[in-house]
Amino acid sequence: MVTENEQGAQSPSLNILAQYTKDLSFENPGAPRSLQSRDKAPAININVNVNANPLSETDFDVVLSLNVEAKDGDKVVFAAELVYGGVFRVAGFPQEHMLPVLFIECPRLLFPFARQIVADVTRNGGFPPLMIDPIDFAQMFAQRMAAERAKSQVQPLNS
Repeated sequence: MVTENEQGAQSPSLNILAQYTKDLSFENPGAPRSLQSRDKAPAININVNVNANPLSETDFDVVLSLNVEAKDGDKVVFAAELVYGGVFRVAGFPQEHMLPVLFIECPRLLFPFARQIVADVTRNGGFPPLMIDPIDFAQMFAQRMAAERAKSQVQPLNS
């Protein structure tokens, strides 16, 4: 059912049509030695990326990529990679709101599921579950837009 406001425009709506694991890998290269108790926790580095691709005029595939690496010195204790996606129906938003919806709101909805998958896979790998802290997707989006603006302002040198 389509809702309309006084001007006849469609009210904004955001719906998740599907969620899926596109890629999941876990490496425990030092097992079983890596599972022994250690004096200090390994250093954990987490990289996050968000991409969005149109599937139709209103449907978008939004993909959240999480790469985790735990190291003890220069040795990898474990590494996990998750590419988790969702198909979203986005309708009725003004054009200027589309990128924030796709790169902030959609990954915010996907994140709790991706976080649980990473926690489960690290626990199943023999480690304590890795509970990733909440991610500020609005800040990530602002940094991405600033980087894009800076890149577009760089003029190529003429030889």
